[in-house]
Amino acid sequence: MSVSACEAEVVEAQDLREDLEQRLALATPADTVRGTLFLGALEAVRALVGEEGVRRCVEAGGEPRFVEFFNYPVEAWLRVSETAAGVMEPRCGSWAEAQRQLGRRATGDLLKSAAGKALLLLSKGETWRLLTNMPSAYRAAVNFGERTVTLEGPTRGRVMMRRDFMPCAWHEGVLLAALEGMKARGVKVSGSRLEVLDSEYLVSWE
Repeated sequence: MSVSACEAEVVEAQDLREDLEQRLALATPADTVRGTLFLGALEAVRALVGEEGVRRCVEAGGEPRFVEFFNYPVEAWLRVSETAAGVMEPRCGSWAEAQRQLGRRATGDLLKSAAGKALLLLSKGETWRLLTNMPSAYRAAVNFGERTVTLEGPTRGRVMMRRDFMPCAWHEGVLLAALEGMKARGVKVSGSRLEVLDSEYLVSWE
């Protein structure tokens, strides 16, 4: 288990920052990410590090600016998020913890949007229902990957992700924030990398 200055508690993911080059090599121009994720990452950097960190992230992405509902190549996202995690790392305690905070930010922004409010409405206050609806939430932000959820009990589930470019730690942050957004208590997420683009997550709550 780990607890950092950014206050996320998880079982450590089997994830390496060195995976970036492999993920970049597997990306195609057809793989895209919604601008919302870029803007959220930049705001997370601005809040924790300041404008110089934001400038470095924008420069890494190779775009003059990011627009909320535009789609951008996943390659640009990977470079922005990697740079963001790098500048946040000294404050968060580790690269993985910084990635989790970026994932948390992505979920926070989603839950405040019209799509996120619809997701909460469909979940009817049930944590397990929200978890099973997570694949559709991902589709609102990215156009790649396959995600499946298997419930293994009333307060436990397994999330499988295939051909997804984000690091395990980022997804851990997404899932933690999503379940906490349902006021679930004792949320735990354990992510494991199966292949470069494939991973699974054991999720439990009280």
